[in-house]
Amino acid sequence: MKQYHIHTIGCQMNVADSIRIGSALEQTGYTFTDELGEADVVVVNTCSVRQRAEDSAAGKLGQLVSFKRQNRNLLIAMTGCMVPREEAGKAALYKRFPVIDLLFDTLDPQRLVELLPDRIEQPQAGASIKNKIGVTAFVSVIYGCNYTCSYCIVPLRRGQEQSRPVEEIVEEIKGYVRRGVREVTLLGQTVDAYGHDLPTRPDLADLLQAVNEIEGLWRIRFLTSHPKMMSYKMIKAVADLPKVCEYFSLPIQHGDDQILKAMKRPYTVAFYEKLADTIRKTVPNLSISTDIIVGFPGETEQQFLDTYQLLERMKFNEVHVAAYSPRPGTVSAEQMEDNVPIEVKRERLQAVEQIQEKIALEYSRALVGTTQEILVERMEKGRWHGRTRNNKPVFFDNPSLPEYEGFDWHGKLVDVVIEKAGAWSLVGHVAGTPTIIEQTQVETEVCEVEPVAGKRLIPLTMARN
Repeated sequence: MKQYHIHTIGCQMNVADSIRIGSALEQTGYTFTDELGEADVVVVNTCSVRQRAEDSAAGKLGQLVSFKRQNRNLLIAMTGCMVPREEAGKAALYKRFPVIDLLFDTLDPQRLVELLPDRIEQPQAGASIKNKIGVTAFVSVIYGCNYTCSYCIVPLRRGQEQSRPVEEIVEEIKGYVRRGVREVTLLGQTVDAYGHDLPTRPDLADLLQAVNEIEGLWRIRFLTSHPKMMSYKMIKAVADLPKVCEYFSLPIQHGDDQILKAMKRPYTVAFYEKLADTIRKTVPNLSISTDIIVGFPGETEQQFLDTYQLLERMKFNEVHVAAYSPRPGTVSAEQMEDNVPIEVKRERLQAVEQIQEKIALEYSRALVGTTQEILVERMEKGRWHGRTRNNKPVFFDNPSLPEYEGFDWHGKLVDVVIEKAGAWSLVGHVAGTPTIIEQTQVETEVCEVEPVAGKRLIPLTMARN
């Protein structure tokens, strides 16, 4: 039986794409393997948001050279953000990495399937797909981005926005639910732009309503949102739909209007603060996550101080911070001087991390003594791990009672009383009986995920807007 391996670098969108690619391969009769030496097909799903991510892909392709020597029939394919859209760029990539047999778009896994030598031409309807799935799943709902932020490579690599039909997304999620998924995260570079390019022009609120009606699904999240695309209708959907979690990923990127203009972010700090205030007033028990770039070209000490004071003022629940690095082909790389010294970038990044750790710890301590609903995702370092509805990680031990001996909490909803608080996670004990559900066997993981950025406050989520 032929086997495949997928190596995934980057964000949740890449993880979701790898799952779909794996499903397409399994429908042709291939099975997944963790071992590169056993694979007949290897797919490297790449990311270009940071240079480190491209270096990781190059390293993996270099590793595959020896496997190719041992197995001349090994098919090596590359997909993701490193794959250029123009033919000249693809030719250059083939020349740079001669080990590659195929470059293909993540939206077109059939291009890969057509090259498989031993595929099943007409797979059985309802064939069992055994690639990565668990309690939670990522679902890409819109690809590409119509914005042209001066620092961002994504529009150059992913192209213009393309929304998937509501019905197609709903059917995909129903399939996941049948396999044990209880929470989905709807993904897009600008997820709140969803639907504008579809004939009936549904928006994200309409999609959330449709997904909310799926039986057996318990929680819905979405990211990443763009401040200019967020509507009150979408905010109300989060407040009103019971399965939609109280969590917004809403990048601001900087706290100074001049820098925002240079970044080609089409809003002001005042606009963002008013929007965030509206969200907080409309959605109870809300968490807001944001992104910050420090050391953007021309950033002065005062402009950085504006960002620091914004963080003190806004008190975000999560902040993803990165030091600016130029990406070839972007406006900032081609037209602006990267003139903030690396030492200064590091100092500013550390300052943001320190103030955010203090703020996050305040939020965590406020939860001590409260009871939080946790969806249990996995066992981690001897403790069960899950998240609150507003995305705070929680750990708890198995209760030391006879009736709980060997109890499997995986995929259960459980009330946990919070006892201890850290900046980035909570620890508690079981307060109630978990929601028991009948579910099919949850399949094992397929995709290997690597972080793409440098030092971060919490695990990397996605290539941010």
